Amino acid sequence: MNNTAANSKKDTVTQSRQIEQLFAGVDTQDGAGVKLTRVLTQQLQQRLDPYLMLDNFKSDNPDDYVAGFPNHPHRGFETITYMITGRMRHRDSVGNEGLLQNGGVQWMTAASGVIHSELPEQEDGAMEGFQLWLNLPTKDKMNDPWYKDFQSEDLPKYTTEDGVDVTVIAGTSHGVEGAVTRDITEPTYLDIHLPAGTSFSQAIPADHNAFAFVYRGTVDIEGREVPTKTMAILKNDDNTDGVTITADSSEDTKVILITGRPLREPIVQYGPFVMNSQQEIMQAVTDFQSGKFGEGA
Repeated sequence: MNNTAANSKKDTVTQSRQIEQLFAGVDTQDGAGVKLTRVLTQQLQQRLDPYLMLDNFKSDNPDDYVAGFPNHPHRGFETITYMITGRMRHRDSVGNEGLLQNGGVQWMTAASGVIHSELPEQEDGAMEGFQLWLNLPTKDKMNDPWYKDFQSEDLPKYTTEDGVDVTVIAGTSHGVEGAVTRDITEPTYLDIHLPAGTSFSQAIPADHNAFAFVYRGTVDIEGREVPTKTMAILKNDDNTDGVTITADSSEDTKVILITGRPLREPIVQYGPFVMNSQQEIMQAVTDFQSGKFGEGA
């Protein structure tokens, strides 16, 4: 699903947001020892509301990923896994199953509770991707779980006049609607590939939080350099209407841009459970231990 640069509606940015802060992330392990970089940490949840976490995993050493993520529970939020390179099998307690592979996306709404596993279907080669946690509003936290996977060819894509390739995972960009939309959190999730020296602009509502993560090359945002494997939190400013990202003149660049409308609700997290109060967290633990999330996949 690819559109050319001749989109009828283009995002015009008259004043770009500036960078508030840069973060390189924290190297850690999750699942059964999968090595990854936690880019959006728990300390940034209020600042980047409605987003709770962003992990970046990248390795060509199977010892870093082959054990995967065996059965584990979630409640109260959504997970969006974007596989740049690799193959991973999803199974869950609701009966969903899907193969996540090169360029594909898995969107899972855990809501009232689900147990799932994500296990590699490869024993060598590179594996690279992202997992993003998106909070649910209070009224939706106890809804039924939902799951959908999208292969690369299912994701809306377009190319600008300057040759910038954009994949629209969520939200809307230059008139192209993404694979998923959400009415309350209004997430926008773009994967942007910029040839050396080119620029890309994206409109962002003034009340939305926004950040960019560079995973190849170097970019410039309003005169400040963002090196590879670095997240830039974009400053909230009522006088701005979006962001303009410019690739370094010497190399092609790849960056994900994520924006969303903050919920401004209490965030209480205990491991894989994210609710609004400690009491709700205790109930989530009780429900999981008593089998109310169903059987593992």
